[in-house]
Order: sequence, then C-alpha cells, then structure tokens
Amino acid sequence: MNLDAKPVANPIVVLREEFDDWAILFDPETGKGFGLNPVSVFVWKHLDGKHTAADILAELRENCENVPEEAEEQIKNFIESLLEEGLAGYEVQE
Repeated sequence: MNLDAKPVANPIVVLREEFDDWAILFDPETGKGFGLNPVSVFVWKHLDGKHTAADILAELRENCENVPEEAEEQIKNFIESLLEEGLAGYEVQE
C-alpha cells in the first residue's frame, strides 16, 4: 500500500451501524455482508479520499485510549482487504 494513498469507500456499499458500535457492510452488487468492529467502523468512516492510513491512525490515537503499536499494520491490512473485496478504492486524479 502506498503510504500517501488516500482510499475512498465504495459509495454503493451500505454501512449499517448496530446498537453496540459494531456494524455491517453490505455490498449490493455481490450480496455479501461483512461484520465490522468499532475500530473498523472508525476506519471506514475516514475512507473519504482525504485521509491516508497514517492520518487515520493519528486520529484514532487522538480519539481512543490504549491504541496498540500494531494498530498501524492492522489498519493497513484492513484497508487492503477492503480494496481486494471492492469495498474501497482510489479516486482517479484527472
């Protein structure tokens, strides 16, 4: 993953937040659903084409206590998995 890359959530994917801060992503094109924990929801909400993985990590550390050192790698892995599933991508710069 390019460290300067600013991923963006696929706009057709639906985020349904549940009462306990967990959520489900639903891809209507494939019919697949994906469960998200609260940190993954935080990351998903920052996939707006304005934040890099490092930006998201910095905001996570600002907003949450006890963020583990491995959070950076986990965020990158999560974004990579979203990219592989077609749930996120990159905007084309013209």
